Amino acid sequence: MKLKVFTADGSKSEEKDFPQFPEFEGEKGLAALRQVVLAQQANKRQGNASTKTRAEVSGTGKKLFRQKGMGTARQGERRVPHQRHGGVAHGPKPRDYSQKINRKMNKLAFQRALFERATEGGLSVIEALEVKEPKTKLFNKVLTSVLPKHGKVLIVDDAFENNAALAARNIEGVSLSEAGNLSVLDLVRFRQVLISSKGIETILARANGGES
Repeated sequence: MKLKVFTADGSKSEEKDFPQFPEFEGEKGLAALRQVVLAQQANKRQGNASTKTRAEVSGTGKKLFRQKGMGTARQGERRVPHQRHGGVAHGPKPRDYSQKINRKMNKLAFQRALFERATEGGLSVIEALEVKEPKTKLFNKVLTSVLPKHGKVLIVDDAFENNAALAARNIEGVSLSEAGNLSVLDLVRFRQVLISSKGIETILARANGGES
């Protein structure tokens, strides 16, 4: 797989071959990718939504009015769901939404996500993510040189230099992630991913045998 590799200032680039980069034919890994994305989204859910049933709301249990002779539908009590301030029928209760993802499926999905992002042209490599001072203007200049119309972009490094991290954090649409923490969901959410040379080494090591 060939990727564009930019110099640290973003002024020049050349195509470089990454022989360890995962490659696929056909639809292999797409089902695993979909399942892992759904699982990771589900695992982010707190599951703490809760409503009160008719047994839990406060209110009298007294019959509202007599059964017959009123010319209206019979009613038993005020706590029923169709009454104002009554309980909720079939409402949410706290629950665990988490899904288990086995290691083999997670690895396959990670490889496919990398492949998809690279084939779509959304994966770029930069030699190093460094700026002389922690100034947003300096980092934005480099980013604009590499990705002139970047929109939302994920910046990935093995370990961020302090100046780079401080300079990048205020740029609109830019998110940071360390290579060891990069997830399948990150690769799917961001159309543009910029990775340092050290970061791509860590990511390829994960994709070809390490934890994903």
